[in-house]
Parts: sequence; structure tokens; C-alpha cells
Amino acid sequence: MKRVYFDNAATTPISEAVIDAMLPVLREQYGNPSSIHAEGRSVRAALESARKTVAQSIGASTAEIFFTSGGTESNNMAIKCAVRDLGVRRIISSPTEHHCGLHTIEHLVKTSDIEVVWLPVDSMGHVDLKTLEQLLADGSDTKTLVSLMHANNEIGTMLDLDQVSTLCRQHGALFHTDTVQTIGHFPVRVDQTPVNFLSGAAHKFHGPKGVGFIYINSGNPIEPFIDGGGQERNMRGGTENVYGIVGLAKALELATTEIEQRAAHIRQLRQYMMDRLRENLDDIQFNGDCDGHSLYTVLSVSFPPSPKNELLLLSLDIAGVSASGGSACSSGAEKGSHVLAAIGADPARKSIRFSFSHYNTTDEVDVVIEKLKAMLPAPSMASIS
Repeated sequence: MKRVYFDNAATTPISEAVIDAMLPVLREQYGNPSSIHAEGRSVRAALESARKTVAQSIGASTAEIFFTSGGTESNNMAIKCAVRDLGVRRIISSPTEHHCGLHTIEHLVKTSDIEVVWLPVDSMGHVDLKTLEQLLADGSDTKTLVSLMHANNEIGTMLDLDQVSTLCRQHGALFHTDTVQTIGHFPVRVDQTPVNFLSGAAHKFHGPKGVGFIYINSGNPIEPFIDGGGQERNMRGGTENVYGIVGLAKALELATTEIEQRAAHIRQLRQYMMDRLRENLDDIQFNGDCDGHSLYTVLSVSFPPSPKNELLLLSLDIAGVSASGGSACSSGAEKGSHVLAAIGADPARKSIRFSFSHYNTTDEVDVVIEKLKAMLPAPSMASIS
């Protein structure tokens, strides 16, 4: 049985072109990039070429790109170092952030003398930007970090980066954004939309796991987050994951070059699934702003109360369909989603996140619809009419 993989927000399959780019580094370029001999210089050149690719893709300077182990480390680095090194005493964020952001902030509350303000969100997951503006205006004397993700990983609702960037600059606040779900899927340019910190992870755009990057604006001099041998221009100790970094750069290069074609295909696919769900199942709802400013790779589907709901995700897995009950970082425990709770979703309904890549097809959508029809009650005549 060929499985259907609709969990691309959790991780994407690595592309063959990325594997091909990594293989020479794995097989032949084994030198340490910190070494001055020929083998080291060869690997250093590959590392810096990758850095240039990433910088150009987001409109940054190469001196502002630092490679990390992924989005979680990058987010920890931005938030904790802003407090430790830049005098931040207030953090403004939202209750729908990824856990790596939420837990980082919660840790700082316990260990540092900072104030945290959680912005309200509406029923679609949009943060209240009027409240943000008021908070920034009222607290202009307090060094503030605004930490908000570009797109929510569970429901796909997107932030207006331009508006938040403008507000932060007007009121002298620092701005960190988690773009793990959007880099490679939306054009993000820090030369057009200034931010202080930005995070990305390769495995969300068909690169390898265990590698990511952080953009740090050159006007924000922070100290190393991980101390060691002075790698990454003394910003992140530890021998660089060169083959992973080369894979990240190749994946981002491909995603940036093909962004329009990929987006058009995935948008059509997502709309096709929405239409098929409405046509074939009763009382289907969608979480987030799926018809508005939303991440086109994510579709959070809310199914009506049913005795079969609790086992729906497991039943799909058994039937050969991979999806998620929410954020993949906690879906194994099937805990209640903090995102769905924050937007006031009905706890009696079952939500499943289907997320897509350009490798997916409408035929796969048809397979999932047929599987769901076999698992759930047939639509009532009233809903059909």
C-alpha cells in the first residue's frame, strides 16, 4: 500500500537534488572548516557559499547569517540573547506561538526579571495588532522584544510582518519572528521588511533535518549562545554541520527559484481538498483564516462530534494516511492543542491538520476523502441540499 503523506508542516521529504548536493561533502569534503590546510579550506568554501545563498534569498548580508541546529535553537538564541545581552525587560508575544517560543519565554519569566504580555487572538488566530500598538506606545520607556511567528504551524494563520515591523521601528522595539513555516514558501526579505531576528529550518522546505539558521541584524550585537571554539564568527561554538548546511542552501535555492510554481500547485491542491471535504462529509469546518491571510501549505480541518473522532487520526494512519492532530512536537501525546484552545475551538470537535507539498497530488486527496467517508457518518440530506 502506497501511503499518502499529508504532514509536511511537521517535516518534508528531502529532495533528490538536495541529496545530490550533500553527497560530495559526505564522501569527499571531510575536512574541518576551521582547519587551514587544503581539506579545511575546501569545506570552508562550501560553507561560505551556502551562507551567501541563504543571505541572498532573504535580502541579508552574509555577516548576518548564522547556522544552527534548527528552528528551536534559533528561536531560543534570539529570545534569550535579547534579554541577556540587549537589555530587554519586556516581551510581547502570543499564546499561539510554537512551543519552543512559549517555553523559552516561560523559562525567562522564572529566571530573569522580565515582564511578559500575551496579545489576545481572535477566533481565526490573528493577533490583535491594535493592542500591540497601544502596548508599544504606552511602554516606550521599557526595552521591549516583540516575538511573533510569521505563520502558525497548526492552523496556518499568518501575521502581517510589514505592519508589525513598522510598529516596532516606530516605538523602538526589537522584533523577532519565527519564519520556520514560511521560509521557502513565501518571499521574506529583511531588506524590505526589517526585523532584528529571524529563524529558519531546512527540513520544512525539503532539506535535511538538524540544521537551520538565524538572521541577526548587524545592529544587534549579542554574545554567543553556545560557547566553544569560536565557530560561526564566535556566535555559535561547535564544528559546523557542513553537509547539512550545504543541503539547506540547496533546498532554499530550489524553493526560492520555484516558489511561484510550487505555490500555485499547492494552493490548487488545498482548495481541491476543501471542496471535496465539503461535498462528501457533513458539518466540516476549518480552523484559522483559511480563506484569507493564511499559510497555503496547511489545512486544519474540524470534524463534528462523533464516537469515532477520538480514533480518527489513528484510523487514518492505519489506512495509510499520515496527518497530524496539531503540532507535531506534541501530537504523539495527543494533548489538547494550546492553539485551538486560544482561538476558542469547540473541544467536542476533532481537528486534524493536513499539510501539503508540491510532491502531493489530487489523486492523493481523493484517496484521503474515500478513507474518511468510510470512517465517518454519511452527510445528512439536509446538508447535501
